[in-house]
Amino acid sequence: MTTLKLSVLACAAIVTGLMSCGKEELPAAPPNPSVTTTDSIVIPFSSNSYTLFSLKDSSIVPNSDSVSSDWDIGIRFVDIIVNSHASGPGSGGVITQTGIFDNYILAPSNGYAFDTTSTNLAIDAGLTTGWYNYNDATHAFNPKAGLFFVIRTADNHYAKLEITAVDYAGYVSPTAPPTTLIYHFRYSYQSDGSGNLQ
Repeated sequence: MTTLKLSVLACAAIVTGLMSCGKEELPAAPPNPSVTTTDSIVIPFSSNSYTLFSLKDSSIVPNSDSVSSDWDIGIRFVDIIVNSHASGPGSGGVITQTGIFDNYILAPSNGYAFDTTSTNLAIDAGLTTGWYNYNDATHAFNPKAGLFFVIRTADNHYAKLEITAVDYAGYVSPTAPPTTLIYHFRYSYQSDGSGNLQ
């Protein structure tokens, strides 16, 4: 009888040990990877309206939805807005970041700039201080190398975005303005709400 009790106790100890070991050895769930997308937006060269874009859906949002949280950024010529404060009802914000886009892996939870007024935007579009370089001879402008944007979206998700080029379409000569601008960019969007941008 004593032997039987000892055997039962020994088995119970082994099972308990295996269960606790199993719990300790389970690896933490890997972070949800962000999705990197390469895209472009075609916008009018001259317009009073912003072309609105959703990073979550990779789509242009109609201006009739400008008072919603359906869009994250808007572009008009060289001006870029984010959906919050003076520009929209969302929770958007932006950090202008220098460095290597691919090496930036974690968006912070705070420190974001907002569009405080219609002329004081979070993304600097000044001719000499802004996000682009301007060529006086050709009237072309191109994004500055090593500069990208960390974005908190309108619905509190995180992304990083790099404008890679801006092309003219319908361009005849330096004395006649083009009809269209094409913004080329790539971005990584995190759908799980974390700041992981790997």
